[in-house]
Amino acid sequence: MTRVRRPSAQTTAVVLALAEKPATWRYGYELCQQLDIKPGSMYPILIRLTDRGLLEAGWETDVPAGRPPRHLYRLTGAGRALAAGLAAAPTPRPTGARVGWQGA
Repeated sequence: MTRVRRPSAQTTAVVLALAEKPATWRYGYELCQQLDIKPGSMYPILIRLTDRGLLEAGWETDVPAGRPPRHLYRLTGAGRALAAGLAAAPTPRPTGARVGWQGA
């Protein structure tokens, strides 16, 4: 039996942020600011999600003069399904966690 791994907390946050408005194209930098994730972590997440068919990516078409075009991202149907599953699933508790333990 193959075990399906839950995405990392950062990947989950990115997917759920994109799911807030699934049809809207978003910039990586905008997601970095919203989620307080550094670009060095954000862009590999976006690339992985795109490679797995969970995001579609495209280039900005209406670019102001003097600025290069930016990459845009939004969820695919499979990405929306993943987001729905992540939103409905309980957050896993770390193994060995002691419920109600106050410590000394």
